[in-house]
Amino acid sequence: MDYPIRDFAMGGGILIAVVAILHVFVSHFAVGGGIVMAALETAAVKRGDRPLRDLVKRSSMILLLLSTVFGAISGVGIWFTIGVVHPAATSSLIHTFVWAWATEWAFFLLEVVTALAWVATWDKVSPRTHLLLIWLYAFAAFMSLVVIQGILGFMLTPGSYPATLSFRDGFLNPTYLPGILFRTGVCILLAAAWMAFAALRENDRTARARLSRILGSVGALGLGIAGIGWLAWERALPESVQRLFLGEKPLLATLATARSHTFRMFLVAAVLALLVTLLPRLQSWPVAILALLAGAGVLAGYERVREGVRKPFVIAEQMFSNGVLVSEIDALNEKGILSKAVWATKEAGGRAVSTGEAVFRAQCAACHTRDGYLGIRKIASAMDADFAVMFLTAMRDDGANWKARAAGQAVRPDYPFMPPFVGTDEELNALALWLASLNAPAVAEVTRAR
Repeated sequence: MDYPIRDFAMGGGILIAVVAILHVFVSHFAVGGGIVMAALETAAVKRGDRPLRDLVKRSSMILLLLSTVFGAISGVGIWFTIGVVHPAATSSLIHTFVWAWATEWAFFLLEVVTALAWVATWDKVSPRTHLLLIWLYAFAAFMSLVVIQGILGFMLTPGSYPATLSFRDGFLNPTYLPGILFRTGVCILLAAAWMAFAALRENDRTARARLSRILGSVGALGLGIAGIGWLAWERALPESVQRLFLGEKPLLATLATARSHTFRMFLVAAVLALLVTLLPRLQSWPVAILALLAGAGVLAGYERVREGVRKPFVIAEQMFSNGVLVSEIDALNEKGILSKAVWATKEAGGRAVSTGEAVFRAQCAACHTRDGYLGIRKIASAMDADFAVMFLTAMRDDGANWKARAAGQAVRPDYPFMPPFVGTDEELNALALWLASLNAPAVAEVTRAR
């Protein structure tokens, strides 16, 4: 709310999603690849299994390129997009978990160094030294996940942090361990799916079938861990969050649908893992591609649900998606939202905007565009100014419910997936008129004349 945001026709949330989901796929493979490749190379060295060691060697370059090159670039992209789209939340998370971020960056540096050394020293150092490098990489990559999960979990389930303001309470939040369990399973699943392509390059058909069976078993193991993690994650969610996407009548049907699609991806991945394990000679490029897409679908579905059930918060029980803090609802109702979001009164270049449009930019533009994703013009087409005033007044009254819920009371807000309107009567009326003017300027003019 203190910082200006940049308007994107596609919507800031979609921009973050596009960048983040690519990074998430790669980063989970980077973690799982380290674990799986370390385990398989260890087994190959102990058994003198040349085909298995060659499989790891063929897979090592893609691990290096995806984790240290694409992973690093897309990670920077995430920081850039969240800083532009939601600077207030980004600033809050940095200040709350500054030492956690510093620790994660140290682990990532160890990842890069050990990955480079591991790939560069194939057949140049002793097997023991080479194993040490890949296990160091696997450790660093997994610890990055361990740190990041604490922050991601905090954004959805801060636990007792709002009352204690304890780093430990915020980091070790209710969904911390379930999230680690799920993500670890997906990491292993994606690693097995990626390595299947390297296994198909094995010339010996018998060895290729054996390698496919091993990777099918590894993928099935990862899928089982992920499934347990998902169920544990759902159970760890507060009832107010569960009712958004669970039950016979979920409040957000789109999230319930996303959950159903994710379970279908679980099923597809399970069938493929079982098929490749029992009948490894059926492994082929189309099967490998489908397995990779199914694994990616499981992860994408989880991320869609996890992000969606955080509505209307960006940091649960503390900061709404538009940057308004629960603790400042009363002050902004008294002083006005534009007393804080002064930047919203002018566009880039200094062009002044109307009060109604300024209130929209400050309070609604974090989620809604004018004509693009969640376009407000389409929504406003069913409103006249009087209806808009009534609707916004009801949303402002809902602020008391949000404050009570944040204080730990069993209160259900009337608009459970939208932030409350905050601001003065003048700002409320100005926004109502502006909304009505988008598609009904005549109605707005008549209302203004009353």
